[in-house]
Amino acid sequence: MTDRRRHHDMGGVPETDPISQAGHSLEPWEKRVDAIKTLLSDSRRKLLTTDEMRRGIEDLGADAYERYSYYERWIASVTNNMLQKKVFTVDELGRKMAEIEARQDNKPL
Repeated sequence: MTDRRRHHDMGGVPETDPISQAGHSLEPWEKRVDAIKTLLSDSRRKLLTTDEMRRGIEDLGADAYERYSYYERWIASVTNNMLQKKVFTVDELGRKMAEIEARQDNKPL
């Protein structure tokens, strides 16, 4: 029998660490990611389905999947889905990221 598991399918793999069931507080940026995903998926906008979100996470390369946290995987999936649907372009995303970075550089510490 061929092992057809993809890198994200770790259920039942004996050498993986157990998943922590402990609750934890979310960082502000994690709450924003959750809000963005919720807004894009609501009945008014319908820009992102659960299946699209999951496919985006599962399609991350093994390296990215291992390196990213839970909400980093989410925002990567959201971003890739919005790029594929032409909601915004790579150039627009880059300009907005630069604008935010410049704003943060000017903030007093």
